[in-house]
Amino acid sequence: MAAPSASAQRSAWLKQLHQWHWISSALCLIGMILFSVTGITLNHAADIGATPVVTQLKGQLPAPLLQRLQPADDEQERKAPLTPELRGWLADTLQLRLDERDAEWSPEEIYLPLPRPGGDAWLRVQRDSGAVEYELTERGWVSYFNDLHKGRHTGTAWSWFIDIFAVACLVFSITGLLILKMHATNRPSTWPIVGLGLLLPFLLALLFIH
Repeated sequence: MAAPSASAQRSAWLKQLHQWHWISSALCLIGMILFSVTGITLNHAADIGATPVVTQLKGQLPAPLLQRLQPADDEQERKAPLTPELRGWLADTLQLRLDERDAEWSPEEIYLPLPRPGGDAWLRVQRDSGAVEYELTERGWVSYFNDLHKGRHTGTAWSWFIDIFAVACLVFSITGLLILKMHATNRPSTWPIVGLGLLLPFLLALLFIH
């Protein structure tokens, strides 16, 4: 059997590259739109006004629950999740459904930081009086999507998404470069344009970023 001709091999490679290119572009399309738009909003963050909305909740632990939260005489500062009883009371009384992340336990108080995309929150429980304070600060949708862009306080699932999205973008870019290479013979402007795309950010960084 005769070996495939150079033209047939090139056609097969080009077909394979096109397949990987469109699959990776489909996978990262929405992510690229999100990251492109939030790239603009992050670059102009100082020009986009936002008025934080603060929500405060207060409560008082019932005596039986407060008794179970009293510190031991020799207790030191530690990190541990809220007790199931305390989480249940917060859910029933203040409609706060909290996970098992670690809180900061000291003999005086229990403090739980609750950072989130687009805002911040915290919970404090006074162990002597049983006073409960919760504060939520929300900075709007622009801040929320900006924090998604940065991966700020977004959790494990979003971190995995960013990694997978980055790999899809690499496949999209590399296959695009290889497709350009295979068409470059018939398109003389290919490499000058690619070179400009490489040279422009380099020159801007060299000349204007100090």
